[in-house]
Amino acid sequence: MTASILVIDTVGPWCAAAVKVGDKACQAAEEIGRGHAERLAPMVEALLAEAGLAPADLSRIGVNVGPGSFAGARVGVSFARGLALATGAQAVGVGLLPALARQADPAGERAVFAIHDAKRGEFLWSLFEPGQNTARLERGDLGKAQAAAARRPNALITGSGAAALGAAANDGRPPLEALLALTASAPADAPPPAPLYARPPDAKPSA
Repeated sequence: MTASILVIDTVGPWCAAAVKVGDKACQAAEEIGRGHAERLAPMVEALLAEAGLAPADLSRIGVNVGPGSFAGARVGVSFARGLALATGAQAVGVGLLPALARQADPAGERAVFAIHDAKRGEFLWSLFEPGQNTARLERGDLGKAQAAAARRPNALITGSGAAALGAAANDGRPPLEALLALTASAPADAPPPAPLYARPPDAKPSA
């Protein structure tokens, strides 16, 4: 049976999703800022209809787990896990940095330094060697990020923090094709998705 895959991305200002079944793929992306929870379900419903699928036809549901917006990551992960529970599909979490690395070098032939600007002077990055889909996540200030990038001077640089390192700025669009590829190649025993936060939430429960 041909695998049917849905991926969603709500970790930034975009609300985006894509569906792939066999060689057919369709996608949608809207830069909405906020309101992902309200927009995501109708977007997925429309994409499934376009692909000629019912929710129960899905075999895997991939979700961008971040780092990114705290609220956005929770929306995407909650939606993916809820839909997986209802349909029997496997929910798979894909990190933003692996997806950006795959987008920058789909053939996996180059080293890629993927960096996320977490604001407040903090950055998160990973160095992906050729052919790698996983890499250690590091964090620090701009100086530490610059030093890490300098250790692999020939690497492609991508992500929201690329401009801070003097590289071409990333356009910020969700890496949907990369999310589809990484969701398809995830192991059968991949754990359920969970948000990957750049930092703990600002709000703390009262004593």
